[in-house]
Amino acid sequence: MFERARKSLGIEPNNKFAERVIFLSFPTALVFIILAAFNLVDPLLAVLSLAAVIFFNIVMLFPLTFELQKIKHYVTSLAKGENLDEKAMNLSEKETQEIVEAVNAMHRFWAQKADILEAQTISDTAVLDSLPDPIMMIDRSGNILGANLAARNTFGKNITNKNIEKVFKSNNFINAVNRVLQKESTSENLVFYLEKPSAQKLYAHIKQLPWLSKGKAIAVISIYDMTKSFKIEKMQSDFVANASHELRTPLSILSGFIETLRTSAKDDPEATEKFLKIMAEQAEYMSSLIENLLSLSKIELNQDQLPNTLVNAEDIVEEVAQALALRAKEREMNIKIFCEENVPDIIADRSQIKQVVQNLTDNAVKYGIAKSDITLRVKKCEQIPLSKSFKTAHGAGIAISVNNKGPKIEPEKLARLTERFYRMQEHKDLNIKGTGLGLSIAKQIIIRHQGNLTVNSNGYNGTTFTIYLPEKQEQ
Repeated sequence: MFERARKSLGIEPNNKFAERVIFLSFPTALVFIILAAFNLVDPLLAVLSLAAVIFFNIVMLFPLTFELQKIKHYVTSLAKGENLDEKAMNLSEKETQEIVEAVNAMHRFWAQKADILEAQTISDTAVLDSLPDPIMMIDRSGNILGANLAARNTFGKNITNKNIEKVFKSNNFINAVNRVLQKESTSENLVFYLEKPSAQKLYAHIKQLPWLSKGKAIAVISIYDMTKSFKIEKMQSDFVANASHELRTPLSILSGFIETLRTSAKDDPEATEKFLKIMAEQAEYMSSLIENLLSLSKIELNQDQLPNTLVNAEDIVEEVAQALALRAKEREMNIKIFCEENVPDIIADRSQIKQVVQNLTDNAVKYGIAKSDITLRVKKCEQIPLSKSFKTAHGAGIAISVNNKGPKIEPEKLARLTERFYRMQEHKDLNIKGTGLGLSIAKQIIIRHQGNLTVNSNGYNGTTFTIYLPEKQEQ
């Protein structure tokens, strides 16, 4: 009966209501017991008076106990983050109303603070994520507490909470971080190298956070990727070395003939004409060499930028055939085109793909047997052949092949065709002009497009260069 009454009134169990009533009524009961013991008051009257006092205490304590119970439930719900209507708290006691008002004021204050802190955190995170260079915060043990978007993209999306020793496999870098964490140094700057996820040259700045900063983070690491600038420096040095090496011979020839024309052949018209012709050829060679070197450097500089133009390979092949038709006619050669139906367009750099096809077709005209045919084919392919030395895209693509008739090229020479400045001795003996850079340029363009280049040569069908290009590149 009492349990049903308690539940109907909404009173929680173990609320100590009875203990409070007994505690408040005990002094009065003690007084009445003493008075009755000394016959100063009638025992029955004493019992009735005590019952009245207990009833009065129950009447007075019940609302307060019930409202305290509601306040307890309300505060507990707020602590759990539940949304409650403040107006639903209908309280009759002034003290409990004041308590609820104080709790609500405190809740509104901290909710406002939390909103401001959350907005500031989101803003700070957005600013850090917009920075192009990786930034990480670490604690005393070297664990990464936070990392911006650039850091997550570069070193892995799950680097947070990992120790830097598991992310960076560089002893020099780890030692520099430890010096900062152990307060042996306030900041460290160093250049270090990483092999994975890719070969990188990195510059790191490790700095202690000021003592007034809050939280577990005690140091911040900012990293700048120097790989591209390092490649540019290497390309510049390679360009200077290659240019100086390859230009030395024609320059010495020019200098020799100029000296001859100024001295012994000064009054010899026949020798002058002969020497001027050779000098013009050497000047043309140097111009072509410099142009190819600049083209190669430009291609390597943009190697990391994926093309984004839709290109029709059949149009390119036809343009190249028309451009070289006159030159082929001089050697009584015919350029034939065979295009498979429904060849898809590809995402590529049109000018670069045209340059590759033109280089290969020009070589076919230059090195092929006179009065023979040059065949250009365009067809679909289901899969780009994989390369052991550079990345190739997965999936379907197209194949553009250039075939000319000529003597078989030995396998050991085929493997060297794309080397810079490599020219077969047979071609040198026949005095066929060239810089030895055309196939190197073609290879770099194909690498940028995540395609592949294959060469087949036999005595029956001649030599066939095949360019494989994907429909689109992978990020």
